[in-house]
Amino acid sequence: MSALADEIARFDRLGATWWDPNGPMRPLHVTNALRQAYLLECMASHFGRADMSLAGLRILDVGCGGGLLSEPLALRGAQVVGIDASPGNLAAAQRHADASGAVVDYRLGELETVLRPDECFDVVLALEVAEHVADPNAFIEEVARRVAPGGLLLASTIDRSWKSYLLAIVAAEYVMRVLPRGTHQWRRFVTPAEMLAAASGAGLQRIDLRGMRYLPVLHRASWCSDTSVNYLATFARPT
Repeated sequence: MSALADEIARFDRLGATWWDPNGPMRPLHVTNALRQAYLLECMASHFGRADMSLAGLRILDVGCGGGLLSEPLALRGAQVVGIDASPGNLAAAQRHADASGAVVDYRLGELETVLRPDECFDVVLALEVAEHVADPNAFIEEVARRVAPGGLLLASTIDRSWKSYLLAIVAAEYVMRVLPRGTHQWRRFVTPAEMLAAASGAGLQRIDLRGMRYLPVLHRASWCSDTSVNYLATFARPT
């Protein structure tokens, strides 16, 4: 399994809190707003959608959690498949989608087992998930393989650096306590070079790399040039 049993159990316990903007998932709500705006701009530019409509686009959200991104993309007209290994996460996602009227194809399980061997997508999202699997490089290669010709892969994770250890683990989980303790394991973090090597090996070309800064006291997120903690990489498959 690419997902780890302890990670699945931890997210199961947090399942009911996904849509509480002031709960344990507050940092994710803040950063998700920033990433969603970038994602919409990126897709509009790449696919020539001046009106920001996503109608006709097939999007795969790997490690979709409680559906914080899957749902708004579906409401914009995209055909969204959301995959997660945590039953608690998908239960929360489905409940919220039912209430909002969003139509999302949520699938419980592993990427390798819930998709058809030839199933590909216009856009593949792997946001804050690579650091929670057993083999990040193999995971990135597999999600990259699911990008259709002319499609995009957007992957965000945490760099494996001394700075990320101090800020993403010591400060965020033990000092400021903006994340539950045990959320991250430093050895599972992925460097930008490792991300590039895995995606390039699957035939993708990187078109953007940007760092993200999160201020826990103010609960604000912004893009920056420093990729040594949080970063987002965007790749495209040539047509």
